[in-house]
Amino acid sequence: MAKKEQVTSEAIVKQIKKRDFAPIYYLMGEESYYIDLLAKHFEEEILTEQEKEFNLTIVYGSDVDIPTIIDAAKRYPMLSEYQVVIVREAQNIRSNSLDSLAYYLEKPQKSTVLVFCHKNGSLNRSRKIAKLIGEKGVLFESKKIRDYQLPQFINTYIVGKQFTITPKATEMVSDAVGGDLSRVVKELEKLMLSLPKGQRRITENEVEQIIGISKEFNNFEFRKAIINRDVLKANLIGKYFSENPKENPIQVTLAVLFSFFANLMLAYYAPVKTKEGIAEMLDLRSPWQAEEYLQAMRMYTGVEVMEIIGYLRETDAASKGIDNSMADNASLLKQLIYRILH
Repeated sequence: MAKKEQVTSEAIVKQIKKRDFAPIYYLMGEESYYIDLLAKHFEEEILTEQEKEFNLTIVYGSDVDIPTIIDAAKRYPMLSEYQVVIVREAQNIRSNSLDSLAYYLEKPQKSTVLVFCHKNGSLNRSRKIAKLIGEKGVLFESKKIRDYQLPQFINTYIVGKQFTITPKATEMVSDAVGGDLSRVVKELEKLMLSLPKGQRRITENEVEQIIGISKEFNNFEFRKAIINRDVLKANLIGKYFSENPKENPIQVTLAVLFSFFANLMLAYYAPVKTKEGIAEMLDLRSPWQAEEYLQAMRMYTGVEVMEIIGYLRETDAASKGIDNSMADNASLLKQLIYRILH
């Protein structure tokens, strides 16, 4: 198999289905969803149920050392073409001991698929062992998804299950659940399972009823009101948030606004200020996602956007008690809306 330093999760899944295995896979990164997804493919799709009894080994980093893992990897499969060795929580293996894996990688067992699952961090790619893993096998990094990429992830996941979802419903889920992909997938599965028989389309009504997100009072609608400088609607939604703080924490609202206005600042530097030009500048998957940025550029100047980013930073700090001993979150949100829109 050809070496691919920046291989994707989709490419690894294709390799598994084609049975074109590397001798070692090191799955690492801050986003656990893809690590778990790939580990499941390795565990379930290489061996038959009968073969797993003797040829599937799953160990945990806190319980084993590298010599023990190497001994397991060097075994020959029994009544099977391959054996699979999965090391979960590989981040708990002592860092320095990982270097001794180089001995095994000099001549890895061709009939072994060795998989490391390293969550909440990554190997330093400049380390000799990281380079060697990349040369001999696959070094995969699962990075946290960016806020603006989340709607595309939701849509792709839903389409992959032969369902569809409206743009507003997508934004509602994105804003409410946030960037924890494992939680996003659980909510999407809940939505699909709850649909009436024969219905394959998820709308904002299903999101409101099943996940419990108001289709009128949510961060998606709040952001839209701010973009359009709709003072009345922004204040109505802000009041609803303040009255329901557990379902609408101010930190989530601030994160949604900050992400948008930070991207809006970049949009002003797009060489071509069209939907296509802004989509390219912000690395958006589809030009329609740039429509809100174009609208905001008509409503706010670049100087105003810089000021708003400052307001958001100040409000975030104050909501965490920094330079603020009196104002509650409801007051902070009300003040923020006034500063942005006036």
